[in-house]
Amino acid sequence: MKAYFNGRTGLCSLLIGCAILAAPNMANAQEGVTARTPATPLVAHDPYFSIWSFDDQLARPTKHWTGTEQQLSGWLRIDGKALRFMGGGKGDVMAQQSRAITPTRTSYEFESNGVHLTATFFTPALPHDLDVMSRPVTYLSWTVRSTDGRDHAVQLYFDANAQLAVDGEQQSVVWGTSRVGDMTVMHMGTNSQQVLQKSGDNVRIDWGWAELAVPQQPGMSTATIGHRARDAFIESGTFAESDDIAMPRVVQRQNRPLMAVRFDFGTVGAKEDTRRAMLAYDDIESIEYFKRRLPAYWRRNGMTMAELLVRAEKEEASLRARGEAFDRELTADLERAGGRNYAEVAILAYRQTLAAHKLVADIDGTPLYFSKENFSNGCIDTVDVTYPSSPFFLLFNPALLEAQLRPIMDYSAMPRWRFPFAPHDIGTYPLANGQVYGGGELTEDNQMPVEESGNMLIMIYALAKAQGNADFAGKYWKQLSAWAGYLRDKGLDPENQLSTDDFAGHLAHNANLSIKAILALDSYAELARMLGKRSEAKQYRALALQMAAKWQEMAKDGDHTKLTFDKVGTWSQKYNLVWDKLLGLNVFPKALFKSEIAYYLTRQNAFGMPLDSRKTYTKLDWITWSATLADSQKDFVALTDPLHRFMTESPTRVPLSDWYETTNGTQSGFQARSVVGGVFIKMLDTPDVWKKWSTKR
Repeated sequence: MKAYFNGRTGLCSLLIGCAILAAPNMANAQEGVTARTPATPLVAHDPYFSIWSFDDQLARPTKHWTGTEQQLSGWLRIDGKALRFMGGGKGDVMAQQSRAITPTRTSYEFESNGVHLTATFFTPALPHDLDVMSRPVTYLSWTVRSTDGRDHAVQLYFDANAQLAVDGEQQSVVWGTSRVGDMTVMHMGTNSQQVLQKSGDNVRIDWGWAELAVPQQPGMSTATIGHRARDAFIESGTFAESDDIAMPRVVQRQNRPLMAVRFDFGTVGAKEDTRRAMLAYDDIESIEYFKRRLPAYWRRNGMTMAELLVRAEKEEASLRARGEAFDRELTADLERAGGRNYAEVAILAYRQTLAAHKLVADIDGTPLYFSKENFSNGCIDTVDVTYPSSPFFLLFNPALLEAQLRPIMDYSAMPRWRFPFAPHDIGTYPLANGQVYGGGELTEDNQMPVEESGNMLIMIYALAKAQGNADFAGKYWKQLSAWAGYLRDKGLDPENQLSTDDFAGHLAHNANLSIKAILALDSYAELARMLGKRSEAKQYRALALQMAAKWQEMAKDGDHTKLTFDKVGTWSQKYNLVWDKLLGLNVFPKALFKSEIAYYLTRQNAFGMPLDSRKTYTKLDWITWSATLADSQKDFVALTDPLHRFMTESPTRVPLSDWYETTNGTQSGFQARSVVGGVFIKMLDTPDVWKKWSTKR
C-alpha cells in the first residue's frame, strides 16, 4: 500500500522497520500475560456485554466493567466433593494455579484432589473481520484430566446469573428455553423490555436477552433454576429435572434465577475431556442514531439470533485456530516493537478497547462504530476519545476508524450544528441524537474547539495515509476547510478552554494544544495535496511551518518546553508531537523530540511520568505517545516500563484505568475506557508493521 511511503517519510524509518521485522522471535513471544493485572477480561464485547474478574482468583464474584455484580459461577465435583472454581457462593475453593491473557482469550488452570481443570473464555475479537467481531458470542470451554494416575468421578456445573440482563437487581425477569439446531438455548431478560429507553454512564442494559447456548454433548443437562436448586448440586450432585417457571421474578430475591448446565464427565483419567458452551447477548436494537434505531452489524442482512448461534457453533473450531494464530503473531510483533512489558500492557488493553464500542449497520448497511465514554460522562462517539484510541484502529482496520468519524462528519454537516469548529460528541450512549457536552448545540460554553477540530483533521489525514486515498476527506471538504480556517485563526495561542485533558480544567496558552493545531493544519495541507488542491496545500503547509517556528520561540524554557506560553518553570508532555513523526510531516525539528525525551526521563516517578507540572497524576495513553517520540528503544522502554508496574501493582482493582497517580499507582478516575488502545501507537512507528496489520484479511 503506497500510502505509507508517500509524503515526507524518510528512508531511515523504512530501514529500521525492515530490521525490526527481520529480528528473530523472542522465546516468550507466544505466551499470554500471566502477571497480576488490575482486572481480567472474561466476556468483553460492547459497553453492555462486558464481564470481568476484579480479583486475582476467579472464585470471586464476577462483575460488569462498572463494578456491579454480574455473576458467572462454576463448581467441579470430584469424587463427590464440590469445589468452586468461578464466582461467589458456597463450598470450598478449587486451587487456582495460573491465569493467562492473550488478545482474544483468557484461560485459567486449576488443580485439586487429583484433577486438573482448564477454563477458557474465547472471544473472536478479530477487527479485520467485521462480521465475526460484531457477534456478541463468547465461547466457554472446560477441560479436565486426572493428574495422580487414578480415575475420578467428575461433574462440572456452570451458571449465568439473571444479573446479566438488568440494570439493577430490583428489576424482574422472565426466561425460556429453545432448541436451536442441536443446541439447547436458555434465554433470560426483563419482562418490560424497554428497548433503548435508557442512557447514561453507570448503567447496564435492561432490554434484550442473555443467552446460554449448549451444544449436545455427553452427560449434559440444562435448566433455568434458582439458587436453591444450585445448592442441591453442591451438596449432593443432583440437578433439576425441569425449568423453574415461577416468573416474572425480581432478581434481588434470595432464589434468584440462573441459566445452568451440568456436565457429567463420568470417569476421568489421564486423557483430556472437554465440554463447551456459548454465552451470548441479543440486544435486539443497539443504537439510536438521530431517531433511527440501528441493529448490530451482524444483523444487517436479516440474520436472527438463532441463525447466529448455529453459525457460531459451526465455526467454533476454525475461529479458535484463527484466534490462536492472531494472538501469536500480534504478541510477537508487540514484543519486537516495544519489549515484553510493553506487549503485556497492550495485550491487556486489546479487548478492553473493542469492548468500549458498538458496531452497528446504518440503513444502507454502512458500518458505524460508536464509542462509549466509560466512567467519564457516558457520551457517545466522543471525538477526544476516538483520538487517543485511533492508533488501535489505524493499525488493525482503518475502516473502523472511518466508521467512528462518519457520524461526527454527518452531524457537523447538519444545519443544527452551527459552530465553525468540530463537535465533541453526538449524545449519551446509546442515544446518538446530538451533542450534550458543554454548551451542546446552543452555546460555545465549555466546548473544545481547538481540541476537536485538530483531532478530526489529524485523524482524517492518518486515515487517508492508511487507506491510500483521501476520498473520505473529499466528501466533507467544506467542514474540513472551515475547521482549518478556525485553527488558522485560533490555534497558535489558544484562548482559555478545555482540551482532551478536561479533568485538569481550563487552560489558556496551552503549548501542547497549539502543537495539535499546527499539525492539524499541515494534515489539512496534505489532504489538499492528495485531492489535487495545490494552492491550498501550499498555503497551509507554509502556514504550519511558520506557526511551528513561532511555537518554538514561545514554548522554549531552558532544557524543555513550557506547559503554557506565559508561564516559565512549567512543563508538560507534548504527546501530540508524535503525529509529526508517524505521518512524516516534518513540521517540527527532530532536535525538539530529543530534548523533550531527555527531559521526560528526568521527570519519572515510580509509576510513570506525570502529565504535566501541575499534578502528579498521569495518563497511560499519553505516556506511550510521548515515549514513541524516542528514537532509542532504551528510552522508549525506560518511559513505558512504569506502565507495566502500574498494571501489576496498582492497588485499584478495576478494568485498566488510563488516569492514575504516578506516586502510588492508585486510580484517579476512569476505567474500562477505549483510550487504552492508544498504547498501540508504537506499532505505527514502523511502516512495514503498520502496513501488514492494517491490510490483513
